[in-house]
Amino acid sequence: MPSLIKSLSKGLKVYRFIADYGKPILAVTLCEKLQIDKSTMSRLLKTLKDEDFISYLENSNEIIANDILNKTNQSTKIELLIKKTKVLLEEISKTTNECAYLGIFDDYKVSYINQIDLSNQELKTRNNIGVQTNLHTSALGKSILAFGNYDLEKIKFNQYTNNTITNINKLKKDIEQVREKGYSIDNKEYQDGMCCVAVPLFNKENILIGAVGISGNSIRLDSKKIHEIGEVISNLVSKHIISY
Repeated sequence: MPSLIKSLSKGLKVYRFIADYGKPILAVTLCEKLQIDKSTMSRLLKTLKDEDFISYLENSNEIIANDILNKTNQSTKIELLIKKTKVLLEEISKTTNECAYLGIFDDYKVSYINQIDLSNQELKTRNNIGVQTNLHTSALGKSILAFGNYDLEKIKFNQYTNNTITNINKLKKDIEQVREKGYSIDNKEYQDGMCCVAVPLFNKENILIGAVGISGNSIRLDSKKIHEIGEVISNLVSKHIISY
């Protein structure tokens, strides 16, 4: 037990130093400043990273302290949003007979934070909760871009299928169509054989908080059907006031 307490004390000391340092720091600097040997420091840093107390800057060995309070608050907000939109997702799934999703903007990606599948389709959609996709490839992402205030220059136009949007001008045209119709479409742009349709989601103060939509087989969701579903989801969303 004393050894565990000693390790905990060292770990907290390292974390406090990283947090107070005020800028990214290297492990070797930590060893020098705190007089901790490299093997012990490596073990302590691995534990801190595994427990989400620290992160490494992209493509570097520089360490920063995570903002635990903000992460906790964000997690609480997501849990609340999931709770507030559960009935809406259930209605969307029942009405469209497809799997319904809830997605939010997350560092120029779409994070799927909930899905509900009450359909009677023989082949069910895989669990996508926690998955992130590119904004330009998903219906959820296009709805968020169309009604949010984001810098399109920051989007990386990775190509996944022959239908994937690969440049900013095409994306701008798509976004204009989304604003006109009120819903967005992914026509086999992220995965061959799959189509999606989504609608932006606003709270009672009319602030964009994410998007909701469905996905399904492209044979079943042909051009006519997917536009019909877009109208259906728009109507369902308009009836729900999200107090979030």
